[in-house]
Amino acid sequence: MSARTIVKSIQDIMRQDVGVDGDAQRLSQLCWMFFLKIIDDQDQELEVMRENYRSPIPERFQWRAWAADPEGMTGDELLAFVNDDLFPHLKELPGTAHDGRKRIVREVFEDAYNYMKSGQLMRQVINKISGVDFNDLAERKHFGDIYEQLLNDLQSAGNAGEYYTPRAVTAFMVDRIDPKPGETLFDPSCGTGGFLTCAIRHMRERYVKKPEDEQALQAGLRAVEKKPLPHMLCVTNMLLHNIEDPSFVRHDNTLARPYVSYGADDRVDIILTNPPFGGREEDGIESNFPAHFRTKETADLFLALFIRLLRAKGRAAVVLPDGTLFGEGVKTRLKEHLLEECNLHTVVRLPNSVFKPYASIGTNLLFFEKGEPTREVWFYEHRVPEGQKAYSMTKPIRVEHFQGCVEWWGGPERENRQETEQAWRVGLDDIKARNYNLDFKNPHTVADDHGDPEELLAGLEQAEAHVAELREQLKGILAEALLR
Repeated sequence: MSARTIVKSIQDIMRQDVGVDGDAQRLSQLCWMFFLKIIDDQDQELEVMRENYRSPIPERFQWRAWAADPEGMTGDELLAFVNDDLFPHLKELPGTAHDGRKRIVREVFEDAYNYMKSGQLMRQVINKISGVDFNDLAERKHFGDIYEQLLNDLQSAGNAGEYYTPRAVTAFMVDRIDPKPGETLFDPSCGTGGFLTCAIRHMRERYVKKPEDEQALQAGLRAVEKKPLPHMLCVTNMLLHNIEDPSFVRHDNTLARPYVSYGADDRVDIILTNPPFGGREEDGIESNFPAHFRTKETADLFLALFIRLLRAKGRAAVVLPDGTLFGEGVKTRLKEHLLEECNLHTVVRLPNSVFKPYASIGTNLLFFEKGEPTREVWFYEHRVPEGQKAYSMTKPIRVEHFQGCVEWWGGPERENRQETEQAWRVGLDDIKARNYNLDFKNPHTVADDHGDPEELLAGLEQAEAHVAELREQLKGILAEALLR
């Protein structure tokens, strides 16, 4: 049975359970079960490979002990074990800060929940999951792909979509940043781990040639996620992508730590992220930041932090809304700071429909490097393919849609850039003259001709007179009807 068929059959079983309501709950339920099975498969492999290895999970709570036997406990007995024994113990799992695997089990179960109400249906799901061997490389890779698809499907599950960046966007950003094993890579609001998995894949395909390369890759990953569900989804995603210790994915709020406390040891080589925007931080969070950067707007606080966290020659690719480009006040001060501390070399302007259906605002990909001030900014206008009005659920943005931008980019040092119909550059003086408003529209696009204002006004007056006439007629008809 293929991975896709297994996942579909599990979802069909869960739909029969009265306790599981909607896609987000189904995925959350699936996630902690997958998590325990993957950890157990990894443990069994590590027990063979390492002499003194011990599983982070106590013996009787390991998948092999309570779940693997298809004829094992079921019904009320299974429900009671999961709700009253398994969950309480794993939530309180003792362990030191250095024991990464143990800590990650505790963190995942701190916020996990068993939604299933039928022990019989749960046994059916467990038996399906038990049939998967996550130590089989091909099988795990296939499951990793299916899991990515499930996360993609979450777009339609209400607010869960906020954790998701279209894979074409992450792939393009990672490709342009070109991370390498040995570099520290940080996503401070990692959601379900899209940027991380993309970067892992990029490095493995291009640079991982020996075990030391893989070790350097895994040692360089850093991530934080504030919300419980995406944190759990991300950790499971890391296990599916063969990350041995995903405890680098911290369940925390990056902004809750004072800005000044981030020192030299916290600096990173690469930041790849899509920070939450439009959101407002809880009271008190902004006081962690210097007075001139204080705001409740989440994306602004993150931008201030990115600039601080990059080490010299560090590079970043960040998704930010149009509001950051044209906003004033704190936003102006932030952009001035960004242009002084970093070389904002490229802004890729995306159409409003890229993040549909759960967001329909203009977004931009900002690429910058720390250490030298900005002298000029190149803008590139990404356009929806010809014959298509907008991106949508059925026609989403795809990696190949970025090919034109890749060809224009101009090599690793961006040395051969040319102005085109979609690309233009703006010097620092022009940016300063506009008080750091970076909302530069494409100068090569001819503005739509909306016609002569006098004619438009006359047409409007004519239309309004016609509406007034129709309104009077309607009043007459109603008055007549009421008299009958």
